[in-house]
Amino acid sequence: MASRPRRGDSHGVPITTSRRPAWAGRNYSLLTAAAVVTNLGSNGALVAAAFAVLEAGGDGGDVGLVAAARTLPLVLFLLIGGAVADRLPRHHVMVAANALNCLSQAVFAALVLTGDPVLWQMMLLAALGGTGQAFFGPAAEGMLMSSVQGEQAGRAFAVFRMAMSGAGLGGAALGGAMVAAMGPGWVLAADAAAFAVAGALRAFLDVGHIPPRAPGGGLLADLREGWQEFAGRPWLWGIVVQFSIANAVVAAADAVYGPLVARDHLGGAGPWGLALGAFGAGTVAGALLMTRWKPRRLLLAGTLCVFPLALPSAALAVPVPIGVLFAVMFVAGATVEVFGVSWMTALHQEIPEAKLSRVSAYDWFGSVAFVPLATAAAGPAEDAFGRTAALWGCAGLVVLVTAAVLCVPDVRNLRRRTTPVTKGVAERPSADAERPVGGLG
Repeated sequence: MASRPRRGDSHGVPITTSRRPAWAGRNYSLLTAAAVVTNLGSNGALVAAAFAVLEAGGDGGDVGLVAAARTLPLVLFLLIGGAVADRLPRHHVMVAANALNCLSQAVFAALVLTGDPVLWQMMLLAALGGTGQAFFGPAAEGMLMSSVQGEQAGRAFAVFRMAMSGAGLGGAALGGAMVAAMGPGWVLAADAAAFAVAGALRAFLDVGHIPPRAPGGGLLADLREGWQEFAGRPWLWGIVVQFSIANAVVAAADAVYGPLVARDHLGGAGPWGLALGAFGAGTVAGALLMTRWKPRRLLLAGTLCVFPLALPSAALAVPVPIGVLFAVMFVAGATVEVFGVSWMTALHQEIPEAKLSRVSAYDWFGSVAFVPLATAAAGPAEDAFGRTAALWGCAGLVVLVTAAVLCVPDVRNLRRRTTPVTKGVAERPSADAERPVGGLG
């Protein structure tokens, strides 16, 4: 720790002169570069997987089953993944998860390129990918939050998310174009290669600044501590409940109904990939805004910006012309990114470092818990009510749960702090803490 010679401070920020900002230390830079690589591949693969199922003769219900197969193990293993990430070196967990994702996508690509994959094979490989994500997500979020200084967190998270969003923009657009030109198999192969490169980058992360865990306790004790930290904060569990529903219906719209509307009305994979790219462009714009804007009431500003997330489902329900859909996706991406940066900043300032991955796991768990059910039910819901009614239902649920979470006082009142919380007990903002953070120069 402090006695060990290092070229940076406790947050991995270089002491020597660098062209990078003070908050963009070695770990932060590696995490950002790796996230860009994986987002380029994964956003294209999202389009490719749906069209791989359709080209193999599947329908909307089959697309939903493959999407559900990926999300189900994510739900089952997330809490264990969070406990493991707070106990083991986080970068080891991340690299192992990337290796599993690389293998599963490589096999998926080989099946698509060499023959007609059957549904159970695609579901099994999607499940392996979801398992990798269950261990990767909490470790990655904890690693990112420990790599920046509290005073600089808002800008650092905004830049990180802007880089991810830019990669998502390029990945979705390129993936849709590659699916249209070359077929989905090559896009899945590119995603496997991206996981390999990103895993190699993450292997160089330094966890020396993270204090070692005290001996004692086990997995159940770790999960219990994480639950106590989670359940004791109404703003935290309230927003997670909100997104457990919102994420589920948005996932159903994007993974199942979107490709079907694109096939029937918009011209196929290419335009749908561009529409997802417009959403990515919006998130870049939203993150750019958040590098400068520091709302004092973090969660109030963020939650108000979730309402436009209902617009894409409504646009697909009409369906609107492709140009209008692009605009709607852009606005939704920009506004939801304001929430994303505000949410990460709130977690960073309120949750102790030693519990970040476990709390993140409960966050992820709640946020994806209903996604398998929603994506699996999307096909039957279309058969029962019609695609248009199902999409309007998705939009209405987003509005309803977002309005409901504004009834939680802490969501409306949580202020930005100038320093992060270091203890596990929630603290009320002081008069000084209620003032907005100054310039992040």
